[in-house]
Amino acid sequence: MPETPTDIDIDELVSHDDGEDCVVCLSSDISASVVVPAVLTWEEVHDLPRGALALHGAAGLLAALLEAGIPRHQVEVGLSALLDEFEQIKAERDLGMVQGNA
Repeated sequence: MPETPTDIDIDELVSHDDGEDCVVCLSSDISASVVVPAVLTWEEVHDLPRGALALHGAAGLLAALLEAGIPRHQVEVGLSALLDEFEQIKAERDLGMVQGNA
């Protein structure tokens, strides 16, 4: 049975909780260990520019949320929150590398 918009809570999908089964942490771990390496490999094997499959795949998956009735604005807010988090993590990692080398 397909999910309805009331079954999908974008805030829940992008907000960490303190439990062992944090949806954000689990999803991020699976993405980092399985999805991202697979996409990078597919791009390389098929001689696609880096990012081509990532962008089109992400757009297709986000379009599935739109098809399920989630308003575009909610999807954009959720995606923006995740991108902000990734940029913050990268900045912290880069800062740590700079401090570590000083």
